[in-house]
Amino acid sequence: MTTPHDANALKRLAAARALDFVHDGMKLGLGTGSTADAFLELLADRMRDGLKITGTPTSERTRDKAKALGIPLSELDALAPLDLVIDGADEADHNLDLIKGGGGALLREKIVAASSPRMIVIADESKLVHRLGAFALPVEVIAFGHRTTAARIAAVAQALGYVQLTPQLRMKDGQPFRTDSGNVIYDCPFREIADTPSLAAALSVITGVVEHGLFVGMAWHLVLAGASGVRVIERKK
Repeated sequence: MTTPHDANALKRLAAARALDFVHDGMKLGLGTGSTADAFLELLADRMRDGLKITGTPTSERTRDKAKALGIPLSELDALAPLDLVIDGADEADHNLDLIKGGGGALLREKIVAASSPRMIVIADESKLVHRLGAFALPVEVIAFGHRTTAARIAAVAQALGYVQLTPQLRMKDGQPFRTDSGNVIYDCPFREIADTPSLAAALSVITGVVEHGLFVGMAWHLVLAGASGVRVIERKK
């Protein structure tokens, strides 16, 4: 059984390996979450040794942490196209398709990921799964009429064969959780996603849905840390 201490150590191992992909002068997309935080800390250490990069954050949380660490930042519109994006994931399959959004930053994470030809995902080995879906899929929706949008999500899921799906409104401190863009999130427990690209396409066209947490065909390398060390899985060409 992996303890929280062990999990943090694995995240730092994966983050350290991801630094091998970073070179002087790069424009980097900086991810959000605990694993991305570990990468930011190690990146700041490397910059104190002379590495020069400019980053763009995927959330206000990441912006604040990067500033505190002294990592130079610029807006995405000023930097794109980016050289590289480094981020974590809530789940990844062997095709390197992902579920992201547990931290609530999926919209900005996907915008940044789409602004680079290369996305490196860092995680501990528990995040690699045979099929996505055990982690409830976050779907970001406009706050106006969000319960009606959630009903549309459930209807689309049922049409695809997910007959028992009930989207759950994410809450924080007794109120609906709000993303950095002011939207709400429904967490959708698909349990096992049979056809990731088809589900991604179906969710994308639902009125009221801003973005979903399926990242299909975006990651090129998955850096996994486990008890036996760190391994890198590359997307099949």
